[in-house]
Amino acid sequence: MTKKKIADYQSHLQDVLDAPEGAHIAALFDFDGTIIAGYSATAMLWEKIKRREMTAEEVVETINVMAQYSTGNMGFSGLMTGAAKFMKGVTEESYFEFGEELYEKYIARKVYPEARALIEAHRAKGHTIAIVSSATIYQIEPTARDLDIEHVLCSQYEVENGEFTGNIIRPLCFGEGKVIAAEGLAAEYGLDLDNSYFYSDSYDDIELLERVGKPRPLNPNAKLREVARENDWPLEKYESRGQGKPVDYVRTIYATGSLIGSAIASLPIWALTGSQREAMNFSTGLFGDIATALTGCELEVTGEENLWTSRPCIFVFNHQSKADVMILAKLIRKDMGGVAKKEVRDTPVIGKLMELAGTVFIDRANARSAIKAMAPLIDAIKIDGKSIVIAPEGTRTLSPKLGPFKKGAFHMAIQAGVPMVPIVIHNAGDVAPKNEFLMRPAKVRVDVLPVVDTSKWSVRTMNEHVAEVRGMFLEALGQAEEEEALEALVNDERTPEKKTAGAKRSATPDAVAKKPVAKNTVAGKKPADGKKPLANKSVAKKPVSRSTSAKKPAAAKPAKVQAAE
Repeated sequence: MTKKKIADYQSHLQDVLDAPEGAHIAALFDFDGTIIAGYSATAMLWEKIKRREMTAEEVVETINVMAQYSTGNMGFSGLMTGAAKFMKGVTEESYFEFGEELYEKYIARKVYPEARALIEAHRAKGHTIAIVSSATIYQIEPTARDLDIEHVLCSQYEVENGEFTGNIIRPLCFGEGKVIAAEGLAAEYGLDLDNSYFYSDSYDDIELLERVGKPRPLNPNAKLREVARENDWPLEKYESRGQGKPVDYVRTIYATGSLIGSAIASLPIWALTGSQREAMNFSTGLFGDIATALTGCELEVTGEENLWTSRPCIFVFNHQSKADVMILAKLIRKDMGGVAKKEVRDTPVIGKLMELAGTVFIDRANARSAIKAMAPLIDAIKIDGKSIVIAPEGTRTLSPKLGPFKKGAFHMAIQAGVPMVPIVIHNAGDVAPKNEFLMRPAKVRVDVLPVVDTSKWSVRTMNEHVAEVRGMFLEALGQAEEEEALEALVNDERTPEKKTAGAKRSATPDAVAKKPVAKNTVAGKKPADGKKPLANKSVAKKPVSRSTSAKKPAAAKPAKVQAAE
């Protein structure tokens, strides 16, 4: 294949932005290998094996079925039928919970940032976006919710009285079944498939690729590449997720180790001047420069002047990635202290270096002790003139979406009497998403927002200040309208008449929406009020097994994705 055949992802993005507008144009996406790197079913299987939720006999039989499918001796229907029989008697709710855990542990970090940008481009054009996948709703729903994809068309297991029966619902969303699903969606919403897109990595999807007017092979396998070449379909390949190259491992190891190297390089300054502060300042800036250079993290900063106009101050940032540390070190450079979870202190060498640099380690599970632990930072601001760097979200988020803010930074600003400077990091997850070891090259956008005057703040009006600053982040991240829509939806669903009318995840096929798009799909449904939020770390830890009883999740953020029937 010539280089001309593999398009740069920016050119595909521009292709979408140059396309006609309108909801009559569909942007259909396969899931595994297209939106995420790898296969969610594999992650699900290995997690169940790790939890010992499968007997040795079930493991052997599952591997045998998968081997037969991969060699062509069994069709997809046989594969799903084999999987379904192991699920008989298991509650469907437990699988929704399992899907949430799987998303947090594995799948969230596998979402291609390029796919996220592509989806946003289609959304900017007002196109109708849908996932059309042979996977199940339990694998897809959390990611679809994160990406704000309203329609999910997928394969299903049969459910009666809240439990799997051991059977599948036909037709499955595979091969011709995907065409049936897409045409059902088109009929329901007035879509023009002849002018619509379908993105897929597999030749298994050739029927739907040939059905739409704009087939877009994405990370294609060998057979699909060959067909695409024959048909002159534009190709695209992402390398930002999945198995990294050897150079990525080298970059990551050296970038992490540069914290130690930078500290060693500062020792002569400490020895000759006697100033630990000057040594730490030198080390901080050097670490930021070296680590970002080694990882290929290029910063595109607006409002950089706001970093220097009002020190000392409280720097607040949205926390997406371990790359945030080197980004902040490069930007702030000197006279800074910070806050980190107590577990970091136990990291050999690095924990001690962070302590010497003025980091305070807190127990996030104990709010009272955390507030007490941060007291020395007030002295660091007032006496030493240091600025404090803190993430109001408290922990890294799974996606670029902004999480709720805690109040520690705001109390600190009031007590110290210093201004607050918001640092908005748009896409540090492109370098290294949460739970990912590897760091990869990426251009990261950063907005340093105007200084926030805190001189008139008080504890009594604290909630207003938190909302104001968080609103600044939402506006800069382009999430303000989304947040407003979500709040309106939550308020709408809380009214008594809406509570009874709201759609719920069904336990039986007959209990789903009145107008299913196709036999294997339902589009545009909202989950029950009991849906767990992505940011809630208290997802059920109970194993998904035959003895698992349905557990009611805590109240949470509504979403636009619903299990398909």
